Amino acid sequence: MIWNETMECMSREDMRKLQGIRLRNTVDRIYHNCEPYRKRMQEHGVAPDDIRSIDDIVKLPFTSKKDLRDYYPFGLLSSPLSEIVRVHASSGTTGKPIVAGYTRNDLGIWGEAGARCFTAFGLGKQDVVQVSYGYGLFTGGLGAHGAVENIGGTVIPMSSGNTEKQIMLMHDLGAVGLACTPSYALYLADALHDSHIPREEFQLKVGAFGAEPWTEAMRKELEAKLGIKAYDLYGLTEIIGPGVGHECQCQNGTHLCEDHFYPEIVHPETGQPVAPGETGELVFSTITKDGMPLLRFRTRDLTYLNYEKCACGRTSVRMGRILGRCDDMLIIRGVNVFPSQVEAVICEMPELEPHYFIVVDRVNNLDTFEVQVEVKEDFYSDEVSKLLDLRKRIVHRLQSVTGLSPDVKLVEPRSIERSQGKAKRVNDKRKFQ
Repeated sequence: MIWNETMECMSREDMRKLQGIRLRNTVDRIYHNCEPYRKRMQEHGVAPDDIRSIDDIVKLPFTSKKDLRDYYPFGLLSSPLSEIVRVHASSGTTGKPIVAGYTRNDLGIWGEAGARCFTAFGLGKQDVVQVSYGYGLFTGGLGAHGAVENIGGTVIPMSSGNTEKQIMLMHDLGAVGLACTPSYALYLADALHDSHIPREEFQLKVGAFGAEPWTEAMRKELEAKLGIKAYDLYGLTEIIGPGVGHECQCQNGTHLCEDHFYPEIVHPETGQPVAPGETGELVFSTITKDGMPLLRFRTRDLTYLNYEKCACGRTSVRMGRILGRCDDMLIIRGVNVFPSQVEAVICEMPELEPHYFIVVDRVNNLDTFEVQVEVKEDFYSDEVSKLLDLRKRIVHRLQSVTGLSPDVKLVEPRSIERSQGKAKRVNDKRKFQ
């Protein structure tokens, strides 16, 4: 199913023309309504008249999270505060949050983009969807909520937490779709199993998971445990929350709503565009937003773009799975390690639960790398030889993937703390030394 065939199936040539028109309008709006952007553009020697097509976007300066913090809370608005009808903010726990202001028009764009996502997952007006993302300043809850309402579906606005009630209402109200973080979906899967309610009594078929990186192996785990098809739902507070991108039923890349959010891939260090199909840092420009449009916002997400037409019929660019974030990359003994690499190894081993925790420290000027991982109940054994053999295989596999030999600690099932929102997977103690 396709929600907006005109935009989602537009030819590449027509899409680029549309993007050029919308970029010119946005640059003009920002230049004349946002003083910090105007000064930045003047410093870079670029004026609105210099932007004639989408190719000219490289002339514009980047925007970073630091800019949003420096001009907290409303310094980067391009609309008067009287036109801002809603504010969202990042879920960061330290310092000032990243604040985003939305006009009524922005909320309409968000709802339409979200409708594309949930339609692509195969959901429609006849379906009940349980939204278990957090509500409030975090964009997840209200973003998914608006998307389901826009397609005419029925929303169960659960938010996160109260797991027993989550399972009860999922069962009693006949939820067909579940929207939450993948880590919380795993938590719910365990709770569903513990409820002893037969899986066939649930109508759950679709999972819309996002707000944190997750691997293909994690998808298979979720699909097996919940008996669903699990889809990626991509968004950022700074851009517009869930609705920036979505998988389709082909599950072969995340389609980006590029008529609203223009994507680029640049080298994380130099900021220069990379070759087509090459992995780099994802950059977005919002080309239809009014309240707080952003030019060339550096997401810190590492991925690549695929412009080939999808088998589903959509021509919109597809983003590969997020490898991780530039910020999440751990440099251990000079080697770049991403938590997603560890997760992929853990999920491919049948003896292990997809719950892990990484601890990095520095002892006697040498980095230490510890991975704690749960062993499934069926495989957990008092026989030391079996556990030693399992640990040896995990170490060998992680070494082949990361280039490092970690200290693997096998722990009992359900001993690693579960998350009801975004999962905390790493404790880098070196930051505090």
